[in-house]
Amino acid sequence: MDQLLGRDIVHQGVALLADPLAPPSLQSVLEKEGPLVVLDQVTDPRNVGAIMRTAAAFGAVAVITQDRNAPEENGALAKAASGALETMPLLRAVNIARTLIALKAADIWCVGLDAAGGTVLSGPSFAGRRVALVLGAEGDGMRRLTKETCDEIAVLTIKGVVESLNVSAAAAVALYELTRKP
Repeated sequence: MDQLLGRDIVHQGVALLADPLAPPSLQSVLEKEGPLVVLDQVTDPRNVGAIMRTAAAFGAVAVITQDRNAPEENGALAKAASGALETMPLLRAVNIARTLIALKAADIWCVGLDAAGGTVLSGPSFAGRRVALVLGAEGDGMRRLTKETCDEIAVLTIKGVVESLNVSAAAAVALYELTRKP
């Protein structure tokens, strides 16, 4: 099994070859209520999986990532998602900036999260608006065009000696804040 799957894969003596789940269309996702999460070049499958699990916990309707420069739905992603891979749609977009434009055309407010600054993220200020939370890669953050296409750039209030959070932890805090009732 280790030769087939790799030494670092926890397999417990069982492996299954399955076809990937067919993702829904962006249009069908937009028909559902709830926030969306957009990932701009988040490449670690464990972070993507953890974000999918968090998105499911806070009622998001989909996670959107790039077609390229994003991890495949592999064992590491599935393990980190802990069941959310089967319930949280993972859509792939060729161009994130164009996808944000399409979301904005559907009356979705695109909020980019950036540790470098912006307005403090406050869930109650988004009451009555549908939001797409946009997160960039650790270290580099969102790419310039992605950032410029967002309606608003926000920052989390951090009261400690660290200046930023891991992208999956930041997603959890931001989704909690966005879904918090006043």
